[in-house]
Amino acid sequence: MQQKFSFKLLPSEAVNNDIIKKLLASAAGKKKEAISGFYIEKKSIDARGKTIWVNISVHAFIDEPFQQRPFLHFDFKSVNKVLKKVIIIGAGPAGLFAALQLLEKGIKPIILERGKDVRARRRDLAVLNKNGIINTESNYCFGEGGAGTYSDGKLYTRSNKRGDINRILNLFVHFGADEKILYEAHPHIGTNKLPQIITSMRKLIIDCGGEFLFEKKVIDFIINNEKIESVKTIDDSVFEADAIILATGHSARDIFELLHHKNILIEAKAFALGVRVEHPQSLIDNIQYHCTTREDDLPAASYNLVQQINNTGVFSFCMCPGGIIAPAATSKGELVLNGWSPSKRDNPFANSGIVVQVELKDIIKNKKLKIKNDALSMMYFQQQIEQNSFAAGGGNFVAPAQRMVDFTNAKKSSSLPDSSYLPGLNSSQLNEILPSFIYQPLAKAFIEFGKKMKGYFTNEAIVVATESRTSSPVRIPRDANLLSHPQLKNLYPCGEGAGYAGGIVSAAMDGERVAAQIAAII
Repeated sequence: MQQKFSFKLLPSEAVNNDIIKKLLASAAGKKKEAISGFYIEKKSIDARGKTIWVNISVHAFIDEPFQQRPFLHFDFKSVNKVLKKVIIIGAGPAGLFAALQLLEKGIKPIILERGKDVRARRRDLAVLNKNGIINTESNYCFGEGGAGTYSDGKLYTRSNKRGDINRILNLFVHFGADEKILYEAHPHIGTNKLPQIITSMRKLIIDCGGEFLFEKKVIDFIINNEKIESVKTIDDSVFEADAIILATGHSARDIFELLHHKNILIEAKAFALGVRVEHPQSLIDNIQYHCTTREDDLPAASYNLVQQINNTGVFSFCMCPGGIIAPAATSKGELVLNGWSPSKRDNPFANSGIVVQVELKDIIKNKKLKIKNDALSMMYFQQQIEQNSFAAGGGNFVAPAQRMVDFTNAKKSSSLPDSSYLPGLNSSQLNEILPSFIYQPLAKAFIEFGKKMKGYFTNEAIVVATESRTSSPVRIPRDANLLSHPQLKNLYPCGEGAGYAGGIVSAAMDGERVAAQIAAII
């Protein structure tokens, strides 16, 4: 007999299989020996009260042999001799999952990635962190796996209307992720484990007959009869295919400029911009778990904050418990921050983006910015703030920073606490870097956040500029049903860079959706 049960357990009980078996036996009216095994279907933490509980749903096997958790099966076909082929520009989540979907449909994917493979990319990141030298084609945003590879690996999304979340999670498990991502409320792989998973995906794509080409930056589209006839890369290689998936991510400004200059329709898109805030992880644990020391059986605590300030939304973004702040710029003279956590989330700091929603009207009406109204307005605004931040840091990707209370008072901090940010911090007045329509809502929101989380608003926390790559500042339009660009019948804008996703899972689902649509047409 197989039966499902739900329990509310203490953290120490939730990790003890023997205790869970005893509870299963009691609930089923059986002896413990009758429980041959179980697996967890759902797991979440409830820390709202004084006592912290772990809610679990369990699939139990009673008086019959235990069976392992069922996983989805995937049929990746050999495409060595297939004539139908699709070019995928970009090897981030959207591009990779589009390629996997094409293999299941029996179509050959040709991935053109401007950056390097994950191993070589790691070396470039080390040089950036230690020496402040950036490789503009191999960094936290560009390279195999895209921005997601070295940007934490959170797999939580509310976008279940865009595709099958369970299928995406099962694919990750298929390529080496821990099966716990299938049942945890907020699944997370970790930056240290994602590279191996991405490498496994690449190996399968190549083994099946797909092509996976690195350092192939796309510099031109050859257009004929409302179609892209071929794609040209920086080394003068030319590629032809039945369709082109454009999955370049939110930071490929050169692609946005190429499309704009060739009069291929793109649109300015609202996005969020702000700062990254870092607290001691122990402080966040104390606030969220109502304790002085976090129990060993509890994960590093996280938070999710939202506040309306004069009809402007301010919210936390990409919260990284036990994490690290990293320099995520893609060009010289620009400073961008992101955060990531290893799988164990065991670093001594917690960081999160705290950002303000920015609309095109905010940019155009601000005369100080001197930005004209066109499809690239939001991108140029984003770039301008990043350049201001770099200058305020003093170079070498040193970041301008303030203690949190000092930030709200527009007071330069006389000293800064320790931080996870390896290139270093420079005490600065961030109100001189951020426009008032960004700074003022942030300053007021921090005070309000402190009322929601007692202890959050403190000078133990530092505010570091700038968190600016929350999503693409450009949308590349596409037909709602055909998913192709309205001007180019075989160009399929896809994922976060085109404005149709936000995060690893939603980008992966969009990649699958676009690939399935192409397979139904070509």
